Amino acid sequence: MDANTGHPRRWGILGVLVFSLLAVVLDNTILNVAMKTIADPKVGLGATQSQLEWAINSYTLVFAGLLFTFGVIGDRTGRKRMLFIGMALFGLASLASAYAQDPMQLILARAAMGIGGAAIMPATLAIISNVFPPSERGKAIGVWAGGVGLAVAVGPITGGVLIEHFWWGSVFLVNVPIVVISMVLIGTIVPESRDPKPSRLDPVGVLLSIIGLVAVVYGIIRGGELATLANAEVLVPTLIGVAVLAAFVWWERRVDHPAFDVRNFGNVRFTSAIGMMGIVFFAMMGGMFFLTFYIQIVKGFTPVQAGALMIPFAAAQLIFAPLSQRVNQRFGAKLSATVSMLVVTAALASYSLFDQDTPVLLMEVVFFVQGAAMANIMPPATTAIMESLPREKAGVGSAMSNTVRQVAGALGVAVLGSVLSSSYRGEIAPALSGLPAGAQHTAGESIMATVGAAHALGQQGVALLKPAYEAFIHGMHITAMVSAVIALLGVLVVAKWMPGKPRPVEQAETKEPAVV
Repeated sequence: MDANTGHPRRWGILGVLVFSLLAVVLDNTILNVAMKTIADPKVGLGATQSQLEWAINSYTLVFAGLLFTFGVIGDRTGRKRMLFIGMALFGLASLASAYAQDPMQLILARAAMGIGGAAIMPATLAIISNVFPPSERGKAIGVWAGGVGLAVAVGPITGGVLIEHFWWGSVFLVNVPIVVISMVLIGTIVPESRDPKPSRLDPVGVLLSIIGLVAVVYGIIRGGELATLANAEVLVPTLIGVAVLAAFVWWERRVDHPAFDVRNFGNVRFTSAIGMMGIVFFAMMGGMFFLTFYIQIVKGFTPVQAGALMIPFAAAQLIFAPLSQRVNQRFGAKLSATVSMLVVTAALASYSLFDQDTPVLLMEVVFFVQGAAMANIMPPATTAIMESLPREKAGVGSAMSNTVRQVAGALGVAVLGSVLSSSYRGEIAPALSGLPAGAQHTAGESIMATVGAAHALGQQGVALLKPAYEAFIHGMHITAMVSAVIALLGVLVVAKWMPGKPRPVEQAETKEPAVV
């Protein structure tokens, strides 16, 4: 293969890689629509809100913790082999998720899916870089990103159709045929490649990061369950997690082959850009969590309708993401990112005005505006990250930004989910005072638990529905404002430290595209 012309079948290889990634991206967007059904004790698993948070976060935390390591293993042993193994594991774990008999089985199967996803993601980008010449690499990565965007767009509606016509496990089972077809195509079309000078592994760093993050997230979610932070079940795991993460930072600073090079955070431009990405994903993942219940329970939409309602969000990203680089070049990273972050902050704050009577058209406009703003955030952040690191560290920057995005998303679900849970429990308590003590605690865990208790009581339980909706909306308003305040911190960080519009000489030096 000529490095200047690339692999003769490179576009076909790209098609296979995009198709392979479809299952991974689809899975994360489909799951949001399925959460209400999985929480239902009759047609689902009867999962509590905290168990649903873990079903999302078990995947995300494992994925983030292993991303860099699996990239290095792929460089050493062969990227095609790693991609093939990752697809096989993802397919088997999807099968296990589909037929999980209780929430814990689902959480463990989702963690196994995270292992497969961590093997797939870095291998696809590494193979693209290997089979395409530098002159076509930017275009190829654009096609790859477009495929991801398309999967994000069709995921919610696909999930809605599957939930309405089949059982909840079908949202995971749909991955299996995609995986099987992908494995056949990978085996026949994708060439093997390795890095002649691969990095060394850092198993200690990986272990410390996963243990620390799981402990912190456990403490946060447990705090939401108990509606208090002043409890040993909350404080002990959180403090242990913080201590382990401190040990992780110490270890990564002294080792010469870190899994996550924390020394890069000494660069203010790098930190501001990657911090902005983290804040956006924190707010987005946490917001999606409470919007799912608002749309399907409070507003009463079916899974298909709920999926269709999210199309404007995804469509805006598909429309504006290809144009965002021009906006960045025209106005500079600082201005375009600051304005976009302000719009995201306003969109998140607007959720605090949503109630049972909010018109669908207004919801759609907010979703579209938020999607358009987010589409204009990633390119400025990407550019700033690549300009703040030496060119030979582009892969390190990419791995670190992916990891930060996943971790921030997991923390968003945990923190904002806990804020919602604590607020809801406090508001619904008076309405549940007539129930037995044990039933009060169970019914007050989440709006799904209250609605389930109301249905079980028959005609007597009807009186619980109105206060349940009101308590949830109150909790959603508080959660939305917390997420907006966090996004506002991102605005301040970007306005202060994000680099401005580059001079013509700098633009000429950084013409080669890069992806993060």
